[in-house]
Amino acid sequence: MDFDRYTIALLLLRADAPRLTEEEEAELQDAHMAHLADLHDAGYLLASGPVLGADDRELRGFSILNVDLERASQLKEQDPAVRRGRFRIEVFPWILPAGLVTFSAGHLPRSMAATRES
Repeated sequence: MDFDRYTIALLLLRADAPRLTEEEEAELQDAHMAHLADLHDAGYLLASGPVLGADDRELRGFSILNVDLERASQLKEQDPAVRRGRFRIEVFPWILPAGLVTFSAGHLPRSMAATRES
């Protein structure tokens, strides 16, 4: 059997995350979203989004990348929200029967304002 191979990246809130003002948090969220859009535009990121209802949990987001574990980790560690210490990343290999899942072209918003404009 043939398999498609992907990398799953989990975005986890750090217990020691810095406290931010509302303005700082909004700016960091926009920088985070722009980073994801850049990864998507470059062809590395296939899908990404928040985990809903996660306000009281560590798990905040989930991504599927079409690169190996090491490269996925490198790319996700460049996220401004990770670099700032708000989140941490865990990556895992994910395999499934070839052709079971397909991804189509799409658009990721680069900011929260862009999500309201859609």
